[in-house]
Amino acid sequence: MQEVTVSRDVSAAPDAIRGAFEDVGAFMRAAGFDDVTVEGDRVTVGRTIGLAELELTLELVDSDAVLRYEQVEGMFDEMWTTYQVEDGEDGVTITAMTEFELGGMIGSALDATLIKRQRTNELEEQLAYVAETAE
Repeated sequence: MQEVTVSRDVSAAPDAIRGAFEDVGAFMRAAGFDDVTVEGDRVTVGRTIGLAELELTLELVDSDAVLRYEQVEGMFDEMWTTYQVEDGEDGVTITAMTEFELGGMIGSALDATLIKRQRTNELEEQLAYVAETAE
């Protein structure tokens, strides 16, 4: 399994931070996805990269995290992401972690380094969205 972890300190109330995750569609769009569809506990995200159109179907999972989802359809053999919020003295620390295992025809053609770089950018954009929404 490959792992990508991004953290950000935000000087906002913990409840405001947690509230920024409530609009899952807006939160996912903040990562730069071209298409986002939310239907119950399922979220479909899509992105066009050059001539390739990549699409993932994710399922929201109950957990102790403020948000957790797992891929149920897409290019990974396995992929999940968790967002944790920890209280601090001057606000909170938000930590996003994705673990993935490449698979399928598209997955085998991609390099894990490329996926890590792209995912790091997506997570950083999402945490910036949370910070802006909460402050």
